[in-house]
Amino acid sequence: MAACSRAPERPAVAPERPEPRASKAAASEPEDRDDGLAAALAEAEAGVADPDLAALLRDHFRFVLEDDPLFATQLGVHAFDDRLPDPSGAAVARRRRMRRTFLERGRAIDPKALSEADRVTWAMFVAELSWAIDEEVCRFDEWTLSARDNPVTRWNDLPRQHKVTGPASAEAFLARVRGIPAVVDARIERLRRGADDGLFANAESVRRVLAMVDAQVAAEARKWALVSLLADVPAFEGKDEFVAAVEREVDGPVREAFRRYATFVRTRILPNARPDDAVGLAALPFGKACYAARIRSQTTLPLSAEEVHRIGREGIAATDREIARLGRSVLRTRGLAKTIRRMRTDRSLYFRTSAEVFDAARKALADARGAMPAYFGRLPKAPCEVREIPLHEAPYTTIAYYSPPHPDGSKPGEYFVNTYAPTTRPRYEARVLAFHESIPGHHLQIAIAQELPAVPAFRRHGGATAFVEGWALYVERLADEMGLYRGDLDRLGVASFDAWRAGRLVVDTGIHHLGWSRDEAKKFLAEHTLLSPENIDNEVDRYIVWPGQALAYKVGQLEILKLRRSVAESLGACFSLPRFHDAVLGGGALTLPLLRARILAWAEAEKRTCREREGRSRRNATEAPR
Repeated sequence: MAACSRAPERPAVAPERPEPRASKAAASEPEDRDDGLAAALAEAEAGVADPDLAALLRDHFRFVLEDDPLFATQLGVHAFDDRLPDPSGAAVARRRRMRRTFLERGRAIDPKALSEADRVTWAMFVAELSWAIDEEVCRFDEWTLSARDNPVTRWNDLPRQHKVTGPASAEAFLARVRGIPAVVDARIERLRRGADDGLFANAESVRRVLAMVDAQVAAEARKWALVSLLADVPAFEGKDEFVAAVEREVDGPVREAFRRYATFVRTRILPNARPDDAVGLAALPFGKACYAARIRSQTTLPLSAEEVHRIGREGIAATDREIARLGRSVLRTRGLAKTIRRMRTDRSLYFRTSAEVFDAARKALADARGAMPAYFGRLPKAPCEVREIPLHEAPYTTIAYYSPPHPDGSKPGEYFVNTYAPTTRPRYEARVLAFHESIPGHHLQIAIAQELPAVPAFRRHGGATAFVEGWALYVERLADEMGLYRGDLDRLGVASFDAWRAGRLVVDTGIHHLGWSRDEAKKFLAEHTLLSPENIDNEVDRYIVWPGQALAYKVGQLEILKLRRSVAESLGACFSLPRFHDAVLGGGALTLPLLRARILAWAEAEKRTCREREGRSRRNATEAPR
């Protein structure tokens, strides 16, 4: 996503990371490899004093790991390495029952009897389960089709999620590959259930998914990323036979499952898909309730769709003026429309080759690394590396996204940049994009959260989208304070990105609350941002298939900026920007109300410390010999 982390929406999790180990992918696995489950369950209750809350978090985390075995693998828990997540109706019903069971246990705990730290954990836990239950009305699994999440994107990414390091992990990987057809068929059945109730995705999103699946079915098995990425697996006895077995599965049962999926979508979904003037939740019978639930979960604030739309309009008015001003300074253009037209048509402002796009991303990341220590006290131990978005998804997805590190050190944080069609990729966006997705944006925040001591696992690996995306948007402007932009052309990119996020508030609410068409949404972004037509097309599709997520960015950024201004004014000369940043990042991805409470308490503590320091200084000066 530019802008968005590729992390799935789930309750969080995480242990404190020890000093980074050598990547497990670099050496064969030990024969007696620990399955990691006991350690993960201990980490589920890390830092929790109340025994009832600790037991609840432990039981819940065990369920999360068993329910999402791929997530477990990424955390270094290998007890379920041969399994895949179950999308069947029975599994969906079980998840719903378990959410209510865990929420009931959580609400039975009196938060007034908890320590301050436990109250924060309790509040996060109850909020996340409540949001998930509220969103069940949306029935997303029964009708949503997305170019970002479908059999092609999901299963081609398996070699990155499940690192093969030797015979045991290879055997488990092969078992997972053999399980893909059943999971695809279960997904078909969920879509059939929705279709029987008259629930269908919008036509353009359906066509995008079909194009991806058809192209994958037509490709040679060895060219599927599910197979080709295995070339990076370290040598072990039997590796060639393992890769050949995976290729046979892909060439047979997996390809056939994809073909069944495409046939069902083409024959049952596409003819009934919603037209371009009925793409949002507003066109569905439960749309109003669903969108209200999504606004709550994604912003963590009690905002109405009308309030969000108004905030977006106000933000757009400000960025309209900024883009026009910078256009006069950089390009000698007069007015917003002429600046936007020039930025879209002047080919000198765009990359020429994919290599240039990739190289610009690497240079921006290197520059940010050098500037970090002056602005942050705590830095992550996990490294971050630049990757290219795979070709099988690049034409259909956004300009970039971030993939978190695995806590066991087997995978670094990864900034994926879209190098497809490089002549459509603006140079002026390259640096702001990199800072959002890597450091000081997503990688800094998410890797630090994973490494926090004495914080329960679900908070380390998840949390509030408004915090995660709000932080990444906040640092786009912070990067200017850090001296990371090279002039006003880069700042035009910053203004465009800010306009993009304010525009999301307008467009997302327009689509899902006001009933805007796809063309209305595209027109608005074309008139108020510098995004290319190709990016606008992909972005609008993203808002359509992922309702409410795009609201998190601007709402979170505004809250962090408001807190910074407030405590800086309150503390005066005692205010330290690095310490403020450490305080913001030091609790994980909190809801915005919990973040506000944390920062206000931090500011009071800073004020007391500063007064004590000043008092000692005055006493020392008085007592000094003359």
